[in-house]
Amino acid sequence: MEKKELIEKINTLRKEKNAIILAHYYQEGDIQDVANFVGDSLALAQWAAKTTADIIVLCGVHFMAETAKILSPEKRVFIPDMMAGCSLADSCPADEFEAFTKAHPDHTVISYVNTTAAVKAVTDIVVTSTNAKQIVDSLPEDEKIIFGPDKNLGDYINKLTGRNMLLWEGACHVHEQFSLERILELKTEFPDALLLAHPECRKYILEIADHVGSTSSIIKFARNSDKKQFIVATESGILHQMQKENPDKEFIPAPPEDSTCACNDCFYMKMNTLEKLYLCLKNERPEIFVDEEVRLKAVKPIERMLEISAKHGL
Repeated sequence: MEKKELIEKINTLRKEKNAIILAHYYQEGDIQDVANFVGDSLALAQWAAKTTADIIVLCGVHFMAETAKILSPEKRVFIPDMMAGCSLADSCPADEFEAFTKAHPDHTVISYVNTTAAVKAVTDIVVTSTNAKQIVDSLPEDEKIIFGPDKNLGDYINKLTGRNMLLWEGACHVHEQFSLERILELKTEFPDALLLAHPECRKYILEIADHVGSTSSIIKFARNSDKKQFIVATESGILHQMQKENPDKEFIPAPPEDSTCACNDCFYMKMNTLEKLYLCLKNERPEIFVDEEVRLKAVKPIERMLEISAKHGL
């Protein structure tokens, strides 16, 4: 089926079924263009919590669809490809993380949104890269904190806040693989270009970045900057939105260690396709389910995140 026909069928099904399509910035461009809303993890959670649609199709990875179901249990939630997982979430098995938290019972547990529902269920507050600093800052200065699973983001937040959070040893395979050597070569080749980096990157990448921020923060920075060239150190799907907003600017993907690749893609994010989105809406599967006992525990730290974010205008 050609792209034009797929889009027409998706639009027809969406209307017939009162469905909303939410897409992350790391999705392929065609999916971003057809979605009702494109955003980062925080924005997708906010939309999932307030939508009046009967059906949510979450074009992202599994934990994002789980989060939508946790926040909107009365709605049916689907994902185009059930195998679209997350290496960061995989780096934090729920049983091991729970044992870790129980070994430090006097600590407040903060979990990154990139985790399973079972991990969220043993968490006090969920954060995203957009709101992590503000949420940590909202806690008493002497509060003991566990932060998981992303050690790079946790280390960065420690630096920003002056905290000494206990970090879980997890990481995102995409953001771990950026090559410092190749980025420095690009900076030499494009001396006027600013380096924009996601805080999941390794410390040595963040130290040379001109701006460090979440996907939405990176997009906003590029939009407001007078500069015309940017080296972007995060998943390459973000470039689609950046180029759409800034047709007069040049966005150069930061390369990974693998010398055969010019940009860094998340294999899981790219498992969703326009055709799979169409089939998902047509057949109403794969569907996301969350055990109710787990959901009731997991929804509390997510709602706490949304409340604190709202107070800070995030």
